[in-house]
Amino acid sequence: MNRDEAKIILQLYRPDTADAEDPQIAEALALAKCDPELALWLEEHCARQNALRGKFRQITAPDGLKEQIISEQAARRKPVSRREKFLLVAAVTAIVVSLAFLAQSWLPQNNNGTDNTFSIYQDQMAGVALRGYSMDLTTNDPAQIRTYLAQQHAPVDYVLPVALQKIAVTGCAVEGWQDKKVSMICFSTGRPLPPGQQGDLWLFVVDSGSVKDAPDASSPQFEKVNQLATATWSQGGRLYFLATAGDEPAIRKFL
Repeated sequence: MNRDEAKIILQLYRPDTADAEDPQIAEALALAKCDPELALWLEEHCARQNALRGKFRQITAPDGLKEQIISEQAARRKPVSRREKFLLVAAVTAIVVSLAFLAQSWLPQNNNGTDNTFSIYQDQMAGVALRGYSMDLTTNDPAQIRTYLAQQHAPVDYVLPVALQKIAVTGCAVEGWQDKKVSMICFSTGRPLPPGQQGDLWLFVVDSGSVKDAPDASSPQFEKVNQLATATWSQGGRLYFLATAGDEPAIRKFL
């Protein structure tokens, strides 16, 4: 499978779903891990999917619609004519076309790297932690992590809060954001972990200037993102994004 074939397959991929279990999609995702250009394309694709998903979730069905559909179906219960089938297909087609048109206005467009808003960055990094990942380096040695990140030209001059320095590291990975590299440092808080999971606390570090509208204060900003409690702050030209399962008190104790 080459890069172009992988892109065609990954057009069908929806992050945080069972799509990754499909053999072809799994192969394409594996290729993206070792192909920086494909990895960047995949990140932008996932960001657009998450943005569209968020817009759909904001749509509220009219009151009583469910009951109306059920009652009408129960009342009719007669064979559908060929003409009715044709009209139904036409109606569904019109809806699909309309949604496709709306999606073009809803989705963030790839305007030469301008899709770099803070909210998209949050969603993308939280998605990495939630959907599972493979660490580039597995180690409990913080020095080895910094050495590896430096070799990959990812941010390595990060400063950990005092409380976070006391938490055991389990490894690291390098993620992509626009044309920048993101250092992902994984920690284990000591809580029971699901089988195969090697960490439950994640720190992402990237250049502050690469994320539009990112908070520039050194005081953490707390927010719930994709079921994760997160804290974001800036320091020394770096943007820090810390995430873990739970609520705000669950993450405050690491700062």
